[in-house]
Amino acid sequence: MNAIILAGESKTEKEGMLKNKALIKIKGKYMLEYVLDTVIRVQAIKKIVVVGNKEKLKKALGHKIDYILDGTDSIVDNAIKALELFPNEKEALLLTCDIPMITVEALEHFLLESQESGADLAYCVVNKKLNDEKYPEVKRTYVKLKEGQFTGGNVFYLNPEIKYKVKDFFEVMLENRKNPAKMAQILGIGFLLKLAMGVLTIDAIKRKVEKLLNIKATVVISPYPEIGNDVDKQSDIEFVEKYI
Repeated sequence: MNAIILAGESKTEKEGMLKNKALIKIKGKYMLEYVLDTVIRVQAIKKIVVVGNKEKLKKALGHKIDYILDGTDSIVDNAIKALELFPNEKEALLLTCDIPMITVEALEHFLLESQESGADLAYCVVNKKLNDEKYPEVKRTYVKLKEGQFTGGNVFYLNPEIKYKVKDFFEVMLENRKNPAKMAQILGIGFLLKLAMGVLTIDAIKRKVEKLLNIKATVVISPYPEIGNDVDKQSDIEFVEKYI
């Protein structure tokens, strides 16, 4: 399979949030380079595509990347653009450039679990207890579910054949992620109420995605917290520098 790394330049105006994260240096090495060096060592990966500022990325890291594509403001469009390079592939790994602590073991575990599930789409989560044990000072956003508190990973596994089927759904979800009324319309008020009460199960989330998109989905609970510890602000860089 091939790997797609999303490395677009952020347009955020939020105070303290980092922009052009891919080419920020951590201990003298580009953040994207940490991710690249890990993905290159994953046995299942054949080619690597990076989507972002093609001119800057080629100049900085072109020697390590098989394909570099210019990105747009749309995360979904960027992913589909990269997937279209390989029309005959049945599997792909999709991840972001801002997880410099990612390990080969974490990615190979995620890919193996995803493949064995037979899913068209797989997402990764990490239990808060695990994160707190290994990185007690890390600050992450967690969702309370029946099985515990979880934070999302920054990787997806998918069958490229579903890319157009799921495109509209993900675009609408990203656009309305801060609009509770619209989210309720899409996911159902009962689903959101259970989520708000912390009684929703991982299996219920999986089944909801399967029903909405008519695909087979799975959620992988990762034993590797590095898969979800992304870098958004300066304090995150300081955290990463302690462990990398």
